[in-house]
Formats: sequence, structure tokens, C-alpha cells
Amino acid sequence: MADLGKKYCTNCLADVTILRIRCTECQDIELCPECFSAGAEIGNHRRWHGFQQVDGGFFTLWGPEAEGGWTSREEQSLLDAIEQYGFGNWEDMAGHVGPSRTPQEVMEHYVSMYIHGNLGKACIPDSIPNRVTDHTCPSGGPLSPSLTTPLPPLDVSVIEQQQLGYMPLRDDYEIEYDQEAEKLISGLSVNYDDEDVEIELKRAHVDMYVRKLRERQRRKNIARDYNLVPAFLGKDKKDKERAPKRKITKEEKELRTKLRALCQFMVHREFEDFFDNIHKERVLRAKVRELQRYRRNGITRLDESAEYEAARHKREKRKENKNVGSSKRTSEEGKDGEFSAIENLAGFELLSDREKVLCNSLNLSPTRYLTVKTIIIKDHLQKRQGIPAKSRLPSYLDKVLKKRILNFLTESGWISRDTS
Repeated sequence: MADLGKKYCTNCLADVTILRIRCTECQDIELCPECFSAGAEIGNHRRWHGFQQVDGGFFTLWGPEAEGGWTSREEQSLLDAIEQYGFGNWEDMAGHVGPSRTPQEVMEHYVSMYIHGNLGKACIPDSIPNRVTDHTCPSGGPLSPSLTTPLPPLDVSVIEQQQLGYMPLRDDYEIEYDQEAEKLISGLSVNYDDEDVEIELKRAHVDMYVRKLRERQRRKNIARDYNLVPAFLGKDKKDKERAPKRKITKEEKELRTKLRALCQFMVHREFEDFFDNIHKERVLRAKVRELQRYRRNGITRLDESAEYEAARHKREKRKENKNVGSSKRTSEEGKDGEFSAIENLAGFELLSDREKVLCNSLNLSPTRYLTVKTIIIKDHLQKRQGIPAKSRLPSYLDKVLKKRILNFLTESGWISRDTS
């Protein structure tokens, strides 16, 4: 009865209870590992049929002499982990294999059996074709250390680091220039069967990525050279409060803004020297024009220029006073001429300035306006005293003129609004 639980090889009748290979296309075909490796064929079963491994997972692939007693189930989990987590992530791989294996055991077993063991010697050739050449060199090559050697970290506080998204140990920012540049090479891999065109295409991708790295480093160098980070944080105000060499005019500030695009081609010292030279050139050109003006006016010595400037200043002051006096006379004449249509009529001198403007705009003579004003004010006073009065306005006064005059008298305070 005990033999009923055992399994036997269909080909050689060997005991395969611990481990057997079952065909997925033929029914009741189970082979031992030796017959399966030899390619045994029985009846309709063929060696290329699909198969599955049936076992309890407790046998060893490397034999009883292998150290550690790794079972086939653990070996399969190890291979899955190395493919999923990559070489070197031993802690993650140990967690995937199981709690019974430590990261140190996982590393030693994989290195000894799959790299330095017979399997590694058979699979890893001595000379690997298409091996990538190391172009690292200190003289500024394509992969020069100048691209990867970080600059000294910025002297900023923790709060300022969070504000900038700055990582001082790496001298990087959370958002770099061309943030998606790494996508050019993130999916590249060196395969032994790559053709020449594919290899050159991958080299072109690497070259584009290196150019982007150089541009990142160049921008960081410019920011360091021109102190852009302290300027962004407001730390350069103390430097500005110090006594400057000279006062910068508005024109110089505008010129500096226009020349800002040249900063990426010059270091800070070169740009400042360039700007100072432009200022010196302007000063020299102004001095040359001044000397040429002296020469045109017959001045040949510098001591004569002081007398000439004093005399010129007096002439300009007299001319300015003369212009101011003429402008005042013109304004007074214009003010008098504003009422030229009614200034010669009777009663003009009895009007105020506002009444003159009103009569001139309504084309109403002063006497007629005074008559209408008297009648309206008299009727207003009688109404306030409760005396009924019937106003008798002149016939020349239409509704428009009456309304304009009533509004004017109301705004001037001659009559109240409730009775107007």
C-alpha cells in the first residue's frame, strides 16, 4: 500500500516522487530529469512538447555537497529576485527569497554558484565583445570628471535649501535644467548581438545626454559666478549697502539690462570690465564733444573755459527769465480775450468770474442775465415767506436758458434746492 503514493518515470521506471517532469500535451507522461535531459520520446510524446516541473521544492540543484542546503524553490526565487531587483540589492533579494536567508547568505551563494561556479564559467565568456570603452580622463574628455565632480555646496540654511529645492551633498536641485534628459539613456542596454547601426545610435544618445549634462553644469557655473542664488534669496542687499565705487545712473542700469544676454559668454569679472570700459568710452566721448564746442567758440585754453561757462550760464538764465515773463503776459492776454464777446457790454463789471463764464457760454448779455437773476431770487424769497407770487420772466428766456440759470444759482447758493 505504501507503493501506491510513489511516482515512476514513464521511460525508465525510476522513482520520481521527489522530482519529475510532466508533459503538458500528453496525458500520463512523467519523466525523470535524466530521461528528460536525454530527450526521451514515448508514443505520441515528443521532446519539444511543453512541460512543467512537479516537485515538493526541497531537492537541491547543486547536490548534497553544496553549502547552505539551498532548495530548488529557493533557487527559483533567487533567480526571480536578481531579475527583478538587479545585482547588488541583496536586502531586497533576501526578502524575496524568504525569511530564512540573510542578505550575506544570498550574496555569497549567488556569487559562488552563478558567477564563479561552473554555471558562471560556462555562461560568461573571457572576452566580452562590444565592451564599452571607458573615456574617463582628467583632460576634459567626453566623460570628463568635471561633469560629475560636484562643486562646493552653497552656504544656505535648511529653510533656504527647502525653498530652492537644493540638495547640498549632491549640489543638485529637485528641478534641473532639461529635467527629462535622463530619458535619452534610461532605456539603453548593451547587447552582444547589436548591429553597427544600433551601436552608433546608442552612442549618439549618450552624446546628446553628455551635452545636456554640460549645459547643466555651465548654468550652475554661471549662477555661482554671478551670485544669482544670494540675489534670489536677498542676501546681496548687504553688499549693495556698502559704499559703491560710483553712483550708477538710470541710463547705465538700462544698458546693463540690455547687455545681460552677454553674461553667459563672459565670466563675472570680464563682464564688469567690459561694462566699465563702455562707461569710460561714454565719458571720453562727452569730454571730446565738450572740447570741440570750446574750439568752435574760439577757446584754446582750459582756464578760459571757466569764464566761458559762467557767461553762458548768465545768458541762459536771462533768456529763461525773459521766456517766463512773455508766457505770463500771453496767459493774461488770453484770459482777457476769453470774454471779448461781452466785455464791452453794460453790466459786465458787475458779474463775477463764474457769471462771466456762464453769460459767455449762453451768449447772454450781462443786463439780461442780471434781470433774470433778480426776478428768480425775488420769487424765491416770496415763496419762502409764504407770499404767493407769479413770476414774469422775459420772453427771450426759453426753457433751456431758464434751467441753466436755475442750476447755476442753486449751485452758487443764491437759492435752495427744495424751492428751485
